[in-house]
Amino acid sequence: MTTDDLTIAEMLDRIDSAWRDFEQSYAGLPDAGLLVHGVVDGWSVRDILAHVAVWDAYALTALPGILETGEHPRYDYQDEPIDTFNARMTREKRGLSLDEVRAELGETHARLLAYLRSVPPDDITVNTPFRERLGADTWDHYPEHAAAIRAWREERA
Repeated sequence: MTTDDLTIAEMLDRIDSAWRDFEQSYAGLPDAGLLVHGVVDGWSVRDILAHVAVWDAYALTALPGILETGEHPRYDYQDEPIDTFNARMTREKRGLSLDEVRAELGETHARLLAYLRSVPPDDITVNTPFRERLGADTWDHYPEHAAAIRAWREERA
């Protein structure tokens, strides 16, 4: 099934499944373990949580515009390579405590889900850019980081 065939309920199911798997990837780690660098590119699990929150927030910014115009909007990060943007955002989020990152991640994800539930289903039945952006920032994104966390945990075991 391509994303063109998905209903909003199916998209939400995909997001939920990928989200739960992402959460399971770091479940059981003590707080100190969430702060150890080296999971991927020198990032800690805490940095990954902050990164995922950034991209959920990006989706919240991008999706309404895509819904309105049917096109991907141009955003500030597009003036720099994506890895540079991600590194910059990670540096900016390093000042947050673990509890602040957890709160931001939970709140941002909840806002994204609430927004998606508010979108009239007929508005996204043909909006492929909307589906592409949503998938890139959620059900395709979370598993990438869940896999990195699991691989890191296995290396440390």
